Amino acid sequence: MSNPVDPRLLSIQDYTYHLPAERIAPAPLPDRDASRLLVYRHGQITDLGFRELPAQLPPDALLVFNNTKVVRARLYLHKPSGGQIELFCLEPVAPHSAIELAMQQTGECTWRCLVGNGKRWKSGTIETTFATADGRTATLTAERAASEDGSSLIQFHWQPQELPFAQVLAGAGQLPLPPYLGRQATGEDDERYQTVYAAHDGAVAAPTAGLHFTDAVLRELAQRHIGTAQLTLHVGAGTFQPVKAAYMQEHAMHAEPISATRQVLRQLLEHAPKPVIAVGTTSLRTLESLYWLGCQVVRGGTFSGQVQQWEPYEPESDISTADALQALLDALEQSGEGAVRASTQLLIAPGYRFRVVQGLVTNFHQPESTLLLLVSALIGPDWRRVYDHALQHGYRFLSYGDSSLLLP
Repeated sequence: MSNPVDPRLLSIQDYTYHLPAERIAPAPLPDRDASRLLVYRHGQITDLGFRELPAQLPPDALLVFNNTKVVRARLYLHKPSGGQIELFCLEPVAPHSAIELAMQQTGECTWRCLVGNGKRWKSGTIETTFATADGRTATLTAERAASEDGSSLIQFHWQPQELPFAQVLAGAGQLPLPPYLGRQATGEDDERYQTVYAAHDGAVAAPTAGLHFTDAVLRELAQRHIGTAQLTLHVGAGTFQPVKAAYMQEHAMHAEPISATRQVLRQLLEHAPKPVIAVGTTSLRTLESLYWLGCQVVRGGTFSGQVQQWEPYEPESDISTADALQALLDALEQSGEGAVRASTQLLIAPGYRFRVVQGLVTNFHQPESTLLLLVSALIGPDWRRVYDHALQHGYRFLSYGDSSLLLP
């Protein structure tokens, strides 16, 4: 069966709307779960509060969270002359490209970074001092190794050498707020730009759909016997990049590392055919990517470690969700691995056939973004009705904005 829409032929200009600057939430509300909740259920729209989410979910739902943790990836170092250089750490390069290993690296490492005020830094090293968690004074130095595609490879060295890079960033860095907020992170952001269940260092942007959840909301989910599961997608800076190509076939989707334990795969298999609800677009992309990794196992006996951007569209797979997930679980058990670790470039756009997910909890996204394409793939042309309603009824948009529950 062929897809009714070929996403490669979509024009991103068909997925725009006017977002007034005053509708972008500049900061979090005093209470996480005080945000509003737009519920879209079978074409009907209802205005509620986020604390009412547990009562709005299907009683047999499995809610899946992304437990990535935002790292303090924005660094400010100084030249010997005193000039300040900003570095934004995008992804590790050496000696490890896997984010979990890179965070534990000691002494030195190389990362791909965006460089602010780069023209003022022709050569030589820049440095900063910071306090470690136990109160010692530490030093971080950086040297530019190469530049390509608008970013630079930066070699970092630090003293004391035994510090893991995660602690270096924790001491020397700042939380990288979304660029559209136009402000520096504050002490409040250090807490509020993380989910309460964040566990694994590696994201440079928060999985913002999860920012509304509190311990009280999580307890009510448990009281209502709504199942929960956690997996990981380390959100990259590419999540903020607008689609600049006129048509999607010219847009290169950024790759992000994902992981899911055997237990999560078992939960998904045991839960079928009851509904799976993703908390955030990152959880949704991870869940759907697990299906495509499983298809690779069914076809070839193993998986490649990466889901390509257009993989779901050429040709469409006739492998069942259960068969794909079971094959992936079997491959993990045979290899002795406790979790699947891969990267995904999966682009979900109108024409995509969902294999794992039946609903989504998500914030309101930027015009002409791949996240808006994903929402349209899930609820169809009604995405515009949902966004028009949110704009007309005072909802707050983007990372610190309000929430929606989309049940097509």
